Amino acid sequence: MAYTAGNWPIAAAMLPFPGTSARGTHVNDADSSVWAAALAEVKDSGFANADLTDSWLRPGDLSPDRLAEFRQTAEDVGIGIPAISAIRRSVIEEANWEANLAYSHRTIDAAAELGCEVVSVGLHQAITPEQQKQLWFWTVEGHKDPVGDKETWGNAVARLRELGRHAAEVGVLLSLEMYEDTYLGTADSSVRLVQDIGLPNVGLNPDLGNLIRLHRPVEDWRELVAKTLPFANYWHVKNYFRDEDVARDLYVTMPAPMESGLINYREAFKLALSVGFQGILCTEHYGGDGLSVAASNQDYLRRHVLPKQDGYALGTSQVAQGRQQPASEPARV
Repeated sequence: MAYTAGNWPIAAAMLPFPGTSARGTHVNDADSSVWAAALAEVKDSGFANADLTDSWLRPGDLSPDRLAEFRQTAEDVGIGIPAISAIRRSVIEEANWEANLAYSHRTIDAAAELGCEVVSVGLHQAITPEQQKQLWFWTVEGHKDPVGDKETWGNAVARLRELGRHAAEVGVLLSLEMYEDTYLGTADSSVRLVQDIGLPNVGLNPDLGNLIRLHRPVEDWRELVAKTLPFANYWHVKNYFRDEDVARDLYVTMPAPMESGLINYREAFKLALSVGFQGILCTEHYGGDGLSVAASNQDYLRRHVLPKQDGYALGTSQVAQGRQQPASEPARV
């Protein structure tokens, strides 16, 4: 049965929550009461679910006992954990790919233990020192995957396929997050990567915001939607104000509520539904009270965007057929 506005699973990204306390203690090593407080804040904001963004907590690095403790904590709070977003752990990062691949495998196992449906990974790498100096890190270019490098592309395909097979064995979807200047940085390249991997449980996380926020010419968001949503099995949703003065080669962006930014999500979801998208959604926002904006985004989706009743015109897509049914500053990720 197709999801409707009332029951579509929407998770809050844990981006607003820092991974390290003011005393330097990582959240993984914190008392479970710290976990409970953060999850309760998400629940109190109106969310039934949280995406375990690993800039906050790294489930793949928890011991079996602590992982069980976290699962119990989430159950006690009464919040679902349907997804983990493992970020900046590229499996083709030259110096760290082996460690990143091993971490990704551990994260998939942790997801299965927590009862998650999906793990989102990407090819983006750590923010550079120059990016860390900026108010908005995306205003300075970071790592770029080598264009036209067949060996590196082949490594990406082989290693992500390895993760996809592992995910399938434990009943989890693997979603590839789109991100600028990586092999998941354009619609065509992203689709080609998924097709080359060739597994039914591996799809795209078409995080359009990661691409339209760049201070340079970008692909039209409508083309991004049309090309990538037929392959999507999870979706980070956020929006940005964008201004372009092409004559002066001037491009400016900043975070915006979903209903106010460049991307018309009402239109984007009509296309998504027409190709059978039924993936979990994750609302994100950078800056200010990011959790409150994410909560407003959830309200916008349920009131104005998602179908109000079952039977909305749904098609069938390749990915939909393969879907498994049911004190310190925040990190810059």
